[in-house]
Amino acid sequence: MTWILTNSGKHFDYADPQPDQIDILDIAQGLANECRYAGQCRVFYSVAQHSTLASQIVSHEHALEALLHDASEAYCKDIPRPLKHMLPDYQAIEHRVEAAIRERFRLPAAMSQQVKWADVILLATERRDLMPADKTPWPVLEGVSPLERKIMAAHAGRAQSLFLKRWVELTRDHH
Repeated sequence: MTWILTNSGKHFDYADPQPDQIDILDIAQGLANECRYAGQCRVFYSVAQHSTLASQIVSHEHALEALLHDASEAYCKDIPRPLKHMLPDYQAIEHRVEAAIRERFRLPAAMSQQVKWADVILLATERRDLMPADKTPWPVLEGVSPLERKIMAAHAGRAQSLFLKRWVELTRDHH
C-alpha cells in the first residue's frame, strides 16, 4: 500500500500523487498539526501559521504561492533542512508531491525568488522568537534581518482557521 487516507476521505498516493488527490482542507489540517523545527521550538508553532505569515510578507502576486509553499508537508511532514539534505529518496518523493500540488493550484513549476526570500526572513524571525537562545551562527541567515514584529505562536486550531481564512481571501475571485 502506497497511499494514506486523508482527513477529507481522499486516498493520497505517494507512489503516484495526482492533483485530484489534493484538497485544501487536507492541507490546512496537516499543516496546522505539523510543528516546525521537528517540535524543538519553545512552543508549538505550526507550518500552517508559518505559511500564513509567508503569504502576508510577499507581494499580492506571490501570496497564494507563499501560502502553499510548504503544502507538501501536509502529506510528507516537515523534516528539518539538515536531515532532509541527507535523504535524497525522500526529497524525490516530496518533489513529486509538490509538483502535484503546484499543478492542482496552478502555481509556477518552481518556487519564486520572492517566496524563497520570505521563507528565509521567517526563519530568522522564528529563530529569534521561537527557538532556544543559541549564539551559533546559521549560515543561511547571514545578512538576513528578522521581521520587526514578534511571532506569537497560535494553537493548531487557530492556525488552521487563519490559514483557511487567508486561502479564502486569496482565492475568492478565482475558484
